[in-house]
Amino acid sequence: MPFIYRNLTLLPEESEDSLRTLAATELGLPPQALRDLRILRKGVDARRKGRVKLVYTVAFSVADEAALRRQTAGNPSLEWQPEQPAPRFIPIRSRQQIVIAGSGPAGLFTALRLAEYGLTATLIERGQPVEQRALDVQQFWRNGQLNPESNVQFGEGGAGTFSDGKLTSRSKDPLVPWVLEQLAAFGAPPEVRYLAKPHIGTDRLRRVVIAIREHLLAKGFQIRFASRLTDIIAREGRLVAVTVNDSQELPCDLLILATGHSARDTYELMERRGVALERKAFAMGLRVEHPQELIDRIQYGGARHPNLPAADYAVAWNNSATGRSAYSFCMCPGGVVIAGASEAGGVVTNGMSGQKRNSPFANSALVVNVGVDDFGGNGPLAGVHFQRRWERQAFQQGGGGYRAPAQNLLAFLKLPGKGGASTTYRPGVVESELDGVLPAYIITTLREGIADFGRRLRGFVTAEATLIGIESRTSAPVRILRNGHFESPSLAGLYPAGEGAGYAGGIMSSAVDGVKIADSIAARLSHPA
Repeated sequence: MPFIYRNLTLLPEESEDSLRTLAATELGLPPQALRDLRILRKGVDARRKGRVKLVYTVAFSVADEAALRRQTAGNPSLEWQPEQPAPRFIPIRSRQQIVIAGSGPAGLFTALRLAEYGLTATLIERGQPVEQRALDVQQFWRNGQLNPESNVQFGEGGAGTFSDGKLTSRSKDPLVPWVLEQLAAFGAPPEVRYLAKPHIGTDRLRRVVIAIREHLLAKGFQIRFASRLTDIIAREGRLVAVTVNDSQELPCDLLILATGHSARDTYELMERRGVALERKAFAMGLRVEHPQELIDRIQYGGARHPNLPAADYAVAWNNSATGRSAYSFCMCPGGVVIAGASEAGGVVTNGMSGQKRNSPFANSALVVNVGVDDFGGNGPLAGVHFQRRWERQAFQQGGGGYRAPAQNLLAFLKLPGKGGASTTYRPGVVESELDGVLPAYIITTLREGIADFGRRLRGFVTAEATLIGIESRTSAPVRILRNGHFESPSLAGLYPAGEGAGYAGGIMSSAVDGVKIADSIAARLSHPA
């Protein structure tokens, strides 16, 4: 597709079938001259409320490329690009024993990329296959019975399996399209290739994960569930084996550590074994829930057209005097608020939505930056202890049973108005003053930030909104150090990967990180020292 045309706009009621005619008219060509036209990007322009547009980038070819380039010279919307060759993977033979710990996006995409080189690995996952995991999570949401090894954080697919399945990424990394193509090939909606804000949805993502599992098994990978990494064994500074479930030793020359941001016992193991770690800043706050119809009206200036997606928002506010910022995070249009605990006695909230985003509610985390100096300790795991302290505080304030403390937004802001704490969160909430559920500086910054959000999003501050606490797992509070080859500087053969290692944030960046690690390993194995 050598030609790319940007900024084609349609009204929501107009058909995408008219894109070919629209592009051809702009270029002064008959529609049939544009061959193999396809959508490269589709977004929403809602800057003019009540006059929302869909904005497209398309690709196509023509019979006489040189003539069109001469004819359209200087057109800023048209770009010519030569065809990019597909990546070539030269098969690699190696006797190195590779183990991947964790089956979230970093672990799965490391495995998928290794398979392209003809390599295999043993994938160990502490949790259950996604089918059983879904049953365990539903039971937890129903009755508050937490399975500490099979929950929203742990199990096949990683934490993203119980989320919105967002595939947005600020990165322009050339590996992003490859990851999107893989997801589409394994069952994600084909439009993830071109939507400006692609998402899979928790329901569709589970099927994608199963398809990836079946592919890896067919390629010769071993996948072991209910298999927790409990030790690493090294000789002369090099990894030689790992221990699973405190009982089984697996030979291991290369370990991709992709255990996610909530595997706190893994961080403790790394610290005990002298692996280089450091504290890492993150963010904490609350989750807010509104009626989706209200968010649609705020963003679109009226009722949402059926051809428009459920509206989202992204807001941020900074207090220059304190250096604290309040901002939205992991916004889930048409979703629900969920319990995401992975440890006994702690409350954790998150957001989740299905592929259709058809819940009548919208939710988002509203969080405040937390620096390493806020942790109250200097050790590499000080952030973990900080998280745990406030998760337990939320558990106590919710009265146990993993019920969450919640408060009407107007009450939280100390504004007049009636309204209770109405929310989709299960296993339930307890109406409570939220002042004591987080550090005072977070509560103060949230109040200041939400007031600012209300000025920019008219209607955001309303009695129809509820705040639920707490949102504490925004990212890893630890970074497992690595060198330019993605390898630990303190233990040869250890490759910290993805969000849990402190190098990614979300499905896409974690997947890309896994791909880069696989490429680095492949380069090493094809050119051994």
